[in-house]
Amino acid sequence: MGRILVTPRSLTRGGDPALALLEKAGHEVVFCTPGKAPGEAELLRLLPGCVGWLAGVETITDEVLRAAGDLKVISRNGTGVDSIDLAACGRRSIAVLRAEGANARGVAELAMGLIIALVRSIPFGDARMKAGGWERRMGVELEGKALGLIGCGRIGRLVAGFGLAFGMTVSAHDARPDPSFTPSPGFRFAPRDDVLGSSDVVSLHCPYSPGENPLVDREALARMRKGSFLVNTARAGLVDEEAVLEALEEGRIGGFATDVFEKEPPLPGRLYSHERVILAPHVGGYTAESVARATRAAVDNLLAALASRG
Repeated sequence: MGRILVTPRSLTRGGDPALALLEKAGHEVVFCTPGKAPGEAELLRLLPGCVGWLAGVETITDEVLRAAGDLKVISRNGTGVDSIDLAACGRRSIAVLRAEGANARGVAELAMGLIIALVRSIPFGDARMKAGGWERRMGVELEGKALGLIGCGRIGRLVAGFGLAFGMTVSAHDARPDPSFTPSPGFRFAPRDDVLGSSDVVSLHCPYSPGENPLVDREALARMRKGSFLVNTARAGLVDEEAVLEALEEGRIGGFATDVFEKEPPLPGRLYSHERVILAPHVGGYTAESVARATRAAVDNLLAALASRG
């Protein structure tokens, strides 16, 4: 048995009953600073002697792994692994496991909430009234509008269902489209450019690898319908934020909402202060239900992997 490092902010702040399973199995559980993603210095201090790591979204570099000589398993409490140096893990025979689909419902519901907030300008009206004003911005209804999804895995499929329930038509682009997914005659798979050009709302639900070019760049934004809306609850690197700011200022898109940032918390800037931009502090999977599912999956994955490796 050995030490297990726990670093997700949702767990270091409030814990979770599933963590008791690690102690029951004979492991010592150690935490980073409560409620904060650990930096490199803290990880270098905590990782020596750890055989397992229940990890969040913090950056896991080759330098950090070099200090973790006993580490056998990194178990994420989510699905994204773009913050982990996978090549370095491979060289050190460190298994990297994911809690597949555990937070899908939470992210999908947030995406739909951001869509509604955008088309009805809810944060705008709230801010004006709290400042003592009474300024209304005309919205649009979702029924009859076209929802475009880039990525149609677990999260995208849920968002597709929500859009259909609102009376929208839904088109989706996916690298590996599943022809068995046919939730309604109002749904279709389509090429990416078709989805971008035919949608009133575009929502991103696809993976991203560090170093890739943004999927939504100036060219992609030029293909989108004038006045359409863009939502990103996937990864910040998917979007060229300077290009989005240009599109907003030129009136080519109607609004942008994001729950993901390259740096958390993000630095102030013109895009993030724009009145047609809605920000959420990376809370897609931060629901009681999603955290519980993801934690249990991550703990189960971690214990199984450690047991198999002796």
